[in-house]
Parts: sequence; C-alpha cells; structure tokens
Amino acid sequence: MDEWGVVAGIDVSKDRLDVCVLPHGDVFAVPRDGEGLQALSARLLALKPQVVAVEATGGFETTVAAAIAGAGLPLVIVNPAQVRAFAQAVGQRAKTDPIDAQVIARFTLAVKPQVRPLPTAAEQLLSDLVTRRRQIVQMISAEKQREKRQLQPRLKRSIARLVSALTKELTELDRQIDDEIRGAPAWQAKEELLRSAPGVGPIVSRTLVAELPELGQLDRRQIAALAGLAPWTRQSGKWKGKSFIGGGRTSVRTALFMAALVGARHNPVLKAFHQRLISAGKPKLVALTATARKLLTILNTMVRTQTPWRHA
Repeated sequence: MDEWGVVAGIDVSKDRLDVCVLPHGDVFAVPRDGEGLQALSARLLALKPQVVAVEATGGFETTVAAAIAGAGLPLVIVNPAQVRAFAQAVGQRAKTDPIDAQVIARFTLAVKPQVRPLPTAAEQLLSDLVTRRRQIVQMISAEKQREKRQLQPRLKRSIARLVSALTKELTELDRQIDDEIRGAPAWQAKEELLRSAPGVGPIVSRTLVAELPELGQLDRRQIAALAGLAPWTRQSGKWKGKSFIGGGRTSVRTALFMAALVGARHNPVLKAFHQRLISAGKPKLVALTATARKLLTILNTMVRTQTPWRHA
C-alpha cells in the first residue's frame, strides 16, 4: 500500500469524538455514546477510508476502536507521543480537538502505520488478567518495602494483613490465567512451546502469549522493535554515539530481561552468548540487552516454525 487515498483521524475525549478526513478536509464531531458511534461508523463507511486512525487516550479509545472495527473499517491505534512529536515537527503549535484530529490524519498519511486486527474478547481478557497480576505483584513489593521501614507494631500488622490479602488475590489471578490458557488449545500449545526454552518460566511465557500476540508473525527486527529491544543508532558525520533501546511494550521487555537473566546462567546457548559479549568488553547491561534480544529472536523462530527449543 504505497499510496493511501482517504484517511480519517479521530481525536477522542471523554464526551465527544472530533474527526478529520483527508484529503477531503471534512471536519465533524459526534458524541462519544452509542448513537454517536453509530453515526460515525455510517459516515465513515460512506467515505470508504483506507484507514481510520484513533489516538490512544488511556482507555477512552477502546469502545471507539471496537465500534470502528466492528463496522469493518481498517483501524490503527496511534501513539500520542509520536503524534505530538509530528505536530511539533510540522510546526503545528496550536492544540484543539479539531486540530488534533487533523494532525492525527496527517501523521497517518505520512507514517502509514500497519493496520492490525483488534484482539478478540478472550485475548483482551487474558491481557487484562496478566496486567492485573503485574499490578498486584507491584503492590505486594511496595507494601513489603514499607514494612521494612515501619517501626510501629500496629502498622506492621496492618501491612501484613494487606500483603496476605494481596497474596490470596494473586493466587486467584494465577488460577484464572491458568484456566484461560488451558481453555484455549492454541494458547496452551504456544505456552508449552515457549517454556521448552531454558529460562522461560510461566510468568514470562504467559506475558508473551497475552501481550505479544505478534510473536511468530514478524521478522526479527520487527519483533525486537515491538518489544522495545531494537537498538537505536545515533550517528552524525564522524561522530557516533552509543546506541540505546526504548519504546515498545515495557511489560514484554521487562519479562524478557527476567528470562535473559535466568538464561545467562542456565541456558547453554544464551550463557555462551552472554559470556562472549562480556569477554569482548561489553558492559553488563549491554550484554544482558543483547541476550534478551537474542532470546526473543529464538522464541520468534520457534513459534513461527512450531519447533521446540533445541540446544544445537
């Protein structure tokens, strides 16, 4: 798809949706409710856009995206930070909802982000369960840190009761995640395939199943970029700065770092790779990042070819 014709950009707020359609230049707004979404879908279907771009707004875009995808329209969810950087690059300093909708449409025309299907209800549920599990783990860790600093026995008992309740909730979430995966043979097979790799435990495998469904469908560079493990090169003339990583899906990157830490000790292939980098003088964090990226590349190939881990 080298040339895109009609593109719609939608700015989502709490009460309404501002829409800009290019190249027509049509600008209109609808309420963010059932009737408004129905009217929006009907109007966009008549315009036949090649893509409809919605900016991620912390959850407000979910029902909008579902309505657009349900109408059979091609949908992309765009990153608000990238859209704002694009606006600054083109000198668009004014910021109103109609202007934002136009910027989203212009950004989509310029960047041409890939259209991907929305997750199914089951996929969204699994992702939400895994996300909630991660939040509970973070709360338990925070409470335990408070307990170490607390000197009052009464408050220490309060913290202990909360940690106990959170631990029970964590056990229940693990049971629900297990039920969801066992209820879907494709997910169960994928998890078993991932866990055949030394260093990949249930937390890592379930995070990848829930939050990286593209695993096995993209090439190694694309999947690394999606996980935020692709190095960004900085070079200008004879000057060359250090490469760094960033962006992508933070939860996936964190899980892969955990797996790389374990794999660098217990996985023969990753251990040899990690030690070779350390022996070559690479900083420990750089070596660990490269190990996580290599592990992701191997897992991506395993899922694509449906081949379990092989040490050779």
